[in-house]
Amino acid sequence: MTIRNEATIALLKTFGVNLCRMIVAITLILSGFVKAVDPMGTGYKLDDYLQALGLSSMMIPTVTVIIAILLSALEFALGICLLFAIRRRSVSMLTLLFMTVMTALSVWIVIDNPVSDCGCFGDAVVLTNEQTLLKNVVLLAASAVVAVAPIRMTRLISQSSQWIVINYTIVFILVISGYSLYDLPIFDFRPYHIGADIIKGMEIPEGAPQPKFETTFIMEKDGQRKTFTLDNYPDSTWRFVESKTVETEAGYVPPIHDFYINTIDTDEDVTREVLHHKGYTFLLVAPHLENADDSRFDLINLIAEYAEEQKVPFLCLTASGPQGIYQWINFTGADYRFLHADETTLKTIIRSNPGLLLLKDGKVVRKWSNNFLPKEEELQLPIDKAEIGRMPEKSFVEKIIYITIWFILPLLILTIADRLWAWSQWIRKKKETLILSNINKNKEKMRKKIVAGNWKMNMNLQEGVALAKELNETLTNDKPNCGVIICTPFIHLAPVAQLINKEVLGLGAENCADKEKGAYTGEVSAEMVKSTGADYVILGHSERRGYYGETPEILKEKVLLALKNNLDVIFCIGESLEEREANKQNEVVKAELEGSVFNLSAEEFKHIVIAYEPIWAIGTGKTATAEQAEEIHAYIRSTIAEKYGEEIADNTTILYGGSCKASNAPELFAKPDIDGGLIGGASLKVADFKGIIDAWK
Repeated sequence: MTIRNEATIALLKTFGVNLCRMIVAITLILSGFVKAVDPMGTGYKLDDYLQALGLSSMMIPTVTVIIAILLSALEFALGICLLFAIRRRSVSMLTLLFMTVMTALSVWIVIDNPVSDCGCFGDAVVLTNEQTLLKNVVLLAASAVVAVAPIRMTRLISQSSQWIVINYTIVFILVISGYSLYDLPIFDFRPYHIGADIIKGMEIPEGAPQPKFETTFIMEKDGQRKTFTLDNYPDSTWRFVESKTVETEAGYVPPIHDFYINTIDTDEDVTREVLHHKGYTFLLVAPHLENADDSRFDLINLIAEYAEEQKVPFLCLTASGPQGIYQWINFTGADYRFLHADETTLKTIIRSNPGLLLLKDGKVVRKWSNNFLPKEEELQLPIDKAEIGRMPEKSFVEKIIYITIWFILPLLILTIADRLWAWSQWIRKKKETLILSNINKNKEKMRKKIVAGNWKMNMNLQEGVALAKELNETLTNDKPNCGVIICTPFIHLAPVAQLINKEVLGLGAENCADKEKGAYTGEVSAEMVKSTGADYVILGHSERRGYYGETPEILKEKVLLALKNNLDVIFCIGESLEEREANKQNEVVKAELEGSVFNLSAEEFKHIVIAYEPIWAIGTGKTATAEQAEEIHAYIRSTIAEKYGEEIADNTTILYGGSCKASNAPELFAKPDIDGGLIGGASLKVADFKGIIDAWK
């Protein structure tokens, strides 16, 4: 396969992953948001599921609403994280798990039909159970594609700014849910929204399809039973046993089909009387008076008195029986008319118990939750002249604008600013690269040769400073023919950085933390290392892997943080004696590369120096032969070439780190794929270290 074909396939894979990511992200954002703005309605839907499972009696309604809020927030936050490609691996796996559970749930509702509508999009979009299953299967497949290759998701914002997005998202969606719970849903998608004409909502248009039914009859004659229809109904010699009528084809169902109002005592239907009343009508809606909020009954009574003065009917619609009504009247002193309506209908009309509606000629003019009822000062003018008698000025579009201003716009500004900063950094690096290219365009291209010293846990502060000073003076007087780096314990970094000549001697740390900052006692971050004046850091050393349990995932985080803070990484790999004897050295070094650095981009990988350290030869006096070292170095370079291409592989410095001494350095360094050494004990004495450095001369 040609390089061009490979690039095309890679591009198509990236496009496919990002397309799936956008489909899932947008769906989760919309689904989570419409549920978050109606937490009480989402709680009702959860209760429907609990009832189907026989668990409703075990759950307190308040807890159900809290779970509804948290579920909506999780769904919304997952969508935002996918959209911005935040924490790509963990978020993609969590999304896959979430969609697996949702798909399993949709299979159940298709089979058992415990609910007629899953509630995926609240009341905004009503899906049948079969449509819900199809949707979830598509989203599950898309989530699986994203989870397989999360790194292909293109970030919309840099890692350093991601915490702002996720924290702001969580705060925003919880505030939205809290406000909608305390007042009323910000967006009302139900058929009883402000401006809705209830009378028209109940009408069936002329020519609308009517439901079709089929009646079958079971008849018996001479001990034999048969089933007949109206078309072939038998003669009178057959004895009727039973009949059954089933709906064979659904007809048109109006948006409002369950709004019926009856009197409490006689059960008389007064729906038409209420809806066709000319002028205004107040409806106090309380699904259950027994557990309705009675903290503002004085204000409710005041509104009822105002209605009486204005000759406006004030009615209480409830699903409670006479006992519940009596308790309410006895406690509040209510002096208004009570009528009966279906509990589910009342919960649909307004998400408050109690809540208040104002109708005019059967049209919803206003809705108030119990927490925001009209105040006494709002009841001074005649109702047709008062503000409460007019529809609110804030339209659906204005609400969208508010959401845009408070959520979408800040994130958009943050994203643009972040991308501009990243672009400026890219331009700066390109300029630096161009300058270096112009300087070296007539020079032979070659890998950087390096001898790096790893002091490990040796020498106190004074001894370390003295050694660095002596080495600096030696190399300044006799300039080396390669790059020289000393990697010291943390305590030496700052004072050594002040005294060395960086033209002849580089400075690095022996380790850094896998966290940016925080309560991690004893750790030193990459930012701290950089602030001392160091430019390098050793990561993945076999002693850190063996003694301190550093895993590939931990090292991956360390590498990313080091590069983020402009530190070049000397990344150590190598096999144990058992692995060498089992001839598994190639598998080991490849796995270590893939586990911690092959996730980097080609540009990032340019800041990696590989140090091959056969663990069996570190501090043991044993040394791999020059041929053994060259063989594994060549394999490492070929592995890098497979991942990043020949050019990057040819320019990657690979050091040997197994008991390299002045005596064997010339033979090792003569090999084409060995570009220097990572030196341990020999770097603690200037003469020994200088002898290895001079091998390049």
